[in-house]
Amino acid sequence: MYRSLIILWGLLLCMAGFVSADQFPLAGGQHSSLRSPADLKDKRVAVLQGSTHEIYATGQYPQATILQYKSVSDMLLAVKSGKADAAIYSRNELAEYMRSSDDLAFLGEPLYRTPIAIAFRQEDRDLLGSFNRFLQQIRSNGTYDDMIRRWMEQGATAMPQLPAAGNGRPLVAGILSDNGLPFIIMQDNRLIGFNIELMERFGAFSNRRIQYLDMEFGSQIAALVGHRLDMIATPLGITEERKKRVSFSDPYYTIDSLAVALKKNISPLPGQRSGTPSFISSVIGGFQSNIIHEQRYLLILDGLKTTVIISILSTLFGTGLGAVVCAMRMARQPLLSVPAKVFIAVLRGIPVLVLLMLVFYVVFASVHINPIIVAVIAFGMNFGAYTAEIFRSGIEGIDKGQTEAGISLGFTRIGTFVHIVLPQMIRRILPVYKGEFISLVKMTSIVGYIAVHDLTKASDIIRSRTFDAFFPLVMVAVLYFLISWALMQLMEYLERTVFPSR
Repeated sequence: MYRSLIILWGLLLCMAGFVSADQFPLAGGQHSSLRSPADLKDKRVAVLQGSTHEIYATGQYPQATILQYKSVSDMLLAVKSGKADAAIYSRNELAEYMRSSDDLAFLGEPLYRTPIAIAFRQEDRDLLGSFNRFLQQIRSNGTYDDMIRRWMEQGATAMPQLPAAGNGRPLVAGILSDNGLPFIIMQDNRLIGFNIELMERFGAFSNRRIQYLDMEFGSQIAALVGHRLDMIATPLGITEERKKRVSFSDPYYTIDSLAVALKKNISPLPGQRSGTPSFISSVIGGFQSNIIHEQRYLLILDGLKTTVIISILSTLFGTGLGAVVCAMRMARQPLLSVPAKVFIAVLRGIPVLVLLMLVFYVVFASVHINPIIVAVIAFGMNFGAYTAEIFRSGIEGIDKGQTEAGISLGFTRIGTFVHIVLPQMIRRILPVYKGEFISLVKMTSIVGYIAVHDLTKASDIIRSRTFDAFFPLVMVAVLYFLISWALMQLMEYLERTVFPSR
């Protein structure tokens, strides 16, 4: 077993060290030279889902293939790997990325300009008015100009000394942690950027502490309307469609949106070829940039802890729930059996992601509850629906004559079940139960949709900083395998302890 683990680890490292986008060109992927944004009319254009860039690309390039991505890092990686011919995004974030990488270039002049603002619920006029007064104050005392100079012009990468946070009720602000500098980024395991400084200063102004909720961009307006957020701090363009659902503050900046593509596809340089790094240097460089730099291993450890907690608690809750539902399902009274049948049918028929979103955005819409608890409830309900049927099949697979024999020997019905039926049922269902348990562990990788920083979300944050498509994903795949393997070993140990004959 250990030898197999070592071989698997070595193969995955080889993948991380050797695989690159250039080695696997897209099928039929002959890149014609791009000279201006007009050349994108029949190309593959990557955009951030729910952004003004998506609206622009859909209307401006009806013949193009519009590729929607949920994060900025995935969008730019699509361009770098050749899965998209170009991307449309904001100048400031793209310029910051180009400071550390020279593989992309702007395609022509800005496509359009958009004023950006902080979004509030339409009924929350007091908070909106307070922010507008704050914005007017920092503009009049020079703080705003200083922030623009540092973040937008000088490319600051560190937060200044800020006023102490307020002591009032927390304000929940929705953000996208991989939005990119100068607005929002995760660095050294803390959020920095123009918008983060703006929020912290507003918190001090209003005597409120700012609590950040890292969410998918396309989900933030729905979360705000559903009272999961008090405001959206992600750079949000003001559009007429968005005004119908949220109220915008006074604009705090205006951004230019441009198309960006690989340099070699804009102006190819024949004869120029970059050397391929060796395996050792690739592994060392990937480990240094993805794990050691900025203490990114702490993100992995925090995500690993969250994944394990959600997996174990969901399993315990789901097992208990499954036992109750199984007892109801096997009851002779329709008042118990019918609701159990409906519960099992509905929960098994709804995709887990949809169930997770329903519980978070609908069931607990107006309740301030830890998203980890929501994840445990959602995954536990799904797991309970499946384990209920596993338990029922295990019980019904035991000959009824054994129950009758136990009762004839003087056992009560409960005693017969505990001492005769239950041990045999456990032995029968363990293989299926273990498989369902491992599926649950892997299923937890979607909790990032409700702003939980699990192992997969940690990988997304790291990729947003390094734009390395392979090392973080391979690393997370190995960690999920190790979690599943370790938990499986624990379950097999418990099985051997309970049933020594096995």
